[in-house]
Amino acid sequence: MEKIIPFIKTDSGVPSRVAIFLSGAGTNAIRILEKQKESARNSFEVVALFTDRPKTSNAQNLATEFGIPVVDNDIKQFYRERGCARVSIATDEGKSVREAWTNAVRTQLAPFRIDFALFAGFIPLTNLAGDFPCLNVHPGDLTYKKDGKRYLVGLHTVPIERAILEGLSSLRSSVIVAAPYFEDAGNMDTGPILGISDEVLLILDGHRLQYLRECAARRSPVRPRIGYQDDLEKVAKSNQERLKEFGDWQVFPKVVEEFSRGNYGVSESGILHYKKDQGWVPITTVIFGTRDKEFLLS
Repeated sequence: MEKIIPFIKTDSGVPSRVAIFLSGAGTNAIRILEKQKESARNSFEVVALFTDRPKTSNAQNLATEFGIPVVDNDIKQFYRERGCARVSIATDEGKSVREAWTNAVRTQLAPFRIDFALFAGFIPLTNLAGDFPCLNVHPGDLTYKKDGKRYLVGLHTVPIERAILEGLSSLRSSVIVAAPYFEDAGNMDTGPILGISDEVLLILDGHRLQYLRECAARRSPVRPRIGYQDDLEKVAKSNQERLKEFGDWQVFPKVVEEFSRGNYGVSESGILHYKKDQGWVPITTVIFGTRDKEFLLS
């Protein structure tokens, strides 16, 4: 029988130490912090908020409201100081600067003795995911596959646009263990799927599917910095906001609670497991509904 390795070590009565990473409003972070505030006996404690955008993110406001210290490192300024006009890992120079920035963040967070982290609307890719588990909530059902591969992957509204163009009738949010990025960052959505939300109805805002497919066909191969700003993107953004409320905000806090209790592990061959009363059980993921959870067995 294969050995099962828990993602984190848990000590009875000692909450896991968590850092939340955010780049913007931090609406997902708020739900985690509210869950922590609900009870005096939690299995996790948020000990730090980290932001790469100290001037524009909501990190300082959340720190004041919830009494948690903020750690910041402005990634745009970090790149500019090293002669880079763009924050990117598309070049060798950009990758080198990203690693230097990651090392600086690593040093800043060291005193907090983090057990695991949460990416709550955090934009930059970072290989801190190799230091401790980093949980990320993703706007797509990562159990949905095409040609044997996860299909609803990507940044921005891409996962939702793919679901629309695929003709799907519903969406789900997924919580994964983020992987350290490779050379082209193409592995970013490949980590274990710890949980998915209930289905959230996909609404086309009165548009025909064929018309939205025509919008996609007219697009340039390279996404503009400001986005495509076509009807397909507008429909996707509208659904993304609904998915955040009925998907992200439902599944993310529940997964964090289960994860901090040490209920997730992985076998030596990489199979995700969940700890039940009878012991470790191999699973594909867990569906976290509004009332109960359902296990999709491996």
